[in-house]
Amino acid sequence: MIENYLQSVKKQFAYYRSLGDKTFAQLSEPELFWEYSADNNSVAIIVNHLSGNMLSRWTDFLTTDGEKEWRQRDEEFEDQIKTREELLDKWNKGWDCLFQALDSVNIDNFNEVVYIRNMGHTVVEAINRQLAHYAYHVGQITYLGKMIKGEQWQSLSVPKGGSKTYNATKFAQPKRRAHFTDEFLRDRE
Repeated sequence: MIENYLQSVKKQFAYYRSLGDKTFAQLSEPELFWEYSADNNSVAIIVNHLSGNMLSRWTDFLTTDGEKEWRQRDEEFEDQIKTREELLDKWNKGWDCLFQALDSVNIDNFNEVVYIRNMGHTVVEAINRQLAHYAYHVGQITYLGKMIKGEQWQSLSVPKGGSKTYNATKFAQPKRRAHFTDEFLRDRE
């Protein structure tokens, strides 16, 4: 059960990473920095926040508090990233840290208590907390991409008006055991 859970969450994290990657691929460099208004975040600012959160939460995941003393959370919401290259570098460093930490979780340490701001979490609770947090922000990134691109946006899931065709394709296949992300992640390989 533990291995199944870890495999499942790794696939889900990879899925959300791929949604971000596919959004970035559709946006020009200036579009990565577009803000709806002064009170809203650009894609670049959201990436900066996600990277800061990931590095803080997943560095020494099982042994130190997830809110590191060196983290400057408020600065994550300032225009620090200046180029697509910087954005991708921060994005990838955060995800790489996350996946390295997840690879260190196993049956021997699965029942450890993980702290975030001195609040104890089971490993499952800590992982699920971050999965929900990252899905929330990746959703913001993809929504911004859709707003920016308008009619030029290429859907990252079932296109509007395409449910009937999509479902027909799925139900034409035999019942099988599969993870919902498998088909989406195949594109990444």
